[in-house]
Amino acid sequence: MRSEDATRRRRSWWPRSLRARVILAFVAVAMVAATAASAAGYVAARASLVDETQRRAVDSVRDQITRLAPEVEYPPDQQALDRLRISLGPDSMVTFEDLTAASGGALGLISDELRADAAAGGRFAVQRVVDDSGPKLVMAAPILLTGVDGRQRGSGIEVYVVQDLAPTQAQLDQWTRIVVLTIAGALPLAVVLALLVSRSVLRPIQRLAHSADQLAAGNLGVRLTPSGRDELADLASTFNDTAAALERSVGELRDQEAEARRFVADVSHELRTPIMALTSIMEMLEADARGRSPEELELATMAVDRTRKLSRLAEDLLELSRLDAGAVELRLEHVDVAHVVADTIRTRGWGDAVDVVPTGPVPARVDVRRLDISVANLVGNALRHGSPPVVVEVRTEADDVLVVVTDHGPGLPEGVDADRLFSRFYKADSSRTRSDGSGLGLAITLVNARLHGGDVVARNSAGAGARFELRLPRREEKDAQA
Repeated sequence: MRSEDATRRRRSWWPRSLRARVILAFVAVAMVAATAASAAGYVAARASLVDETQRRAVDSVRDQITRLAPEVEYPPDQQALDRLRISLGPDSMVTFEDLTAASGGALGLISDELRADAAAGGRFAVQRVVDDSGPKLVMAAPILLTGVDGRQRGSGIEVYVVQDLAPTQAQLDQWTRIVVLTIAGALPLAVVLALLVSRSVLRPIQRLAHSADQLAAGNLGVRLTPSGRDELADLASTFNDTAAALERSVGELRDQEAEARRFVADVSHELRTPIMALTSIMEMLEADARGRSPEELELATMAVDRTRKLSRLAEDLLELSRLDAGAVELRLEHVDVAHVVADTIRTRGWGDAVDVVPTGPVPARVDVRRLDISVANLVGNALRHGSPPVVVEVRTEADDVLVVVTDHGPGLPEGVDADRLFSRFYKADSSRTRSDGSGLGLAITLVNARLHGGDVVARNSAGAGARFELRLPRREEKDAQA
């Protein structure tokens, strides 16, 4: 649970843009490298400067003690200690048993530990301490006496010198400012370099994304120009190969689809004449069978119904072939849509089964024939698959005309995609093997609606059954301005 919360927190501040992430990562790496390099250089220079300063101070004091030691009378008196202390400079102290010669305000920094080291004899002791005035270097050394045999022994005289390290600290502070300024100056430089790097890296990716969008939009001829020999160039080459293969596949599918449409159109056209002749013959046989046995009349009637259905199927297939081929042009007329819808229902003899909601005039510019076919397909579908009463409503909505067909049947089956109802030969109920319709009516309605610049949708209606909405643009205001 904690790991998930941590992941969410990281995602909340981590930028989503690849460009931002590249820049942020590059700047972070550059700043870490600049800081590490500057810090390492500063630490090394600081240690070298401090060690060099301490070495020079120790050598200076040791040289002074070596030079002044032969001039000291032994055992020394107070005056001899004072002269020695004056020769050592300010912030110095010389002791011998109970005698002390001291001068300077920093002598309080001499610790007992340092005194013990000096009293032990023979060793030069050094300590670095810091007080309110800054860092100091405290040095302690005994003065040794050399006998006639060349051996050295302690004289009991101890020398303490305190040297101010303020100049050294000032130099270190200056170096610190230089390091900080160097790191701060590296930030804009890192940002500029990150922008240049991200641009060189992401520009091919952006071109690839743009080309992919064009490919998705249907421009199958889009290609990239690989540059260099890196992974991005390989990716561009792979994209070109994929686009070429897709273009070939789509071209083949389009050719096959066009061939299939031509075949359906040719078959439908060739079947029209024999089907019309067959229908006439069947109607004659039906009329002749009226004076024969009921069984013969039933068979003749069934044959006429099947022949008429075959004729409708051929007509619908031919209509779809024309629509798919783009060979259909709208013949717009200024009409009352409500009147056209009422005529469609009346001429097909559906007046008893369909209730038309009374409405005022609904003027629009539409193709009357295609509107008639679309409304007939929707109402016929409702009558076949729904239950009465079928209600038809015509009204305006914004700049559109809305024709709503609602039945009172069971509605659309659960789990059925409403958009698939407008597919060709689609059956919402797989158990239904036959229907009085051709299976193409809703598909033709959808094509006619989109040919007008409109649409048709299906859904279940609350308190009723299935509800189909045909939406067409009115074109009234635009036409009036024209």
